[in-house]
Amino acid sequence: MAKSTAYPNYKRIYQDIIDMKFPEKQEACSKYLEKDTLSVIDINRLNKMIFGNTNTVFNQKLKSYSKSDILEILKFQKENKLNNIQTARHFKLSRNTLAKWKSIHSLS
Repeated sequence: MAKSTAYPNYKRIYQDIIDMKFPEKQEACSKYLEKDTLSVIDINRLNKMIFGNTNTVFNQKLKSYSKSDILEILKFQKENKLNNIQTARHFKLSRNTLAKWKSIHSLS
């Protein structure tokens, strides 16, 4: 039997937060909330738009990335011709994490 992983419905969570606490940010966040699924990058951008940079240190410890998120980050790096240091700073990652991802998921 295949093991399925249930993910939180981030669209609904963020929509509820915006509706209840930050209705003035509805228009700014609508681009992301209209998507079918949200990537980790989208979730981080939404979080920054809603809450600002107040809790970034705490959030850095709680990140986890799916394979599609990792591939999206590596694709971003390749398209923008960034080195590991620049990409790590942009996404607030460890250079070692990024290097490990590159060795595991080599892009052609």
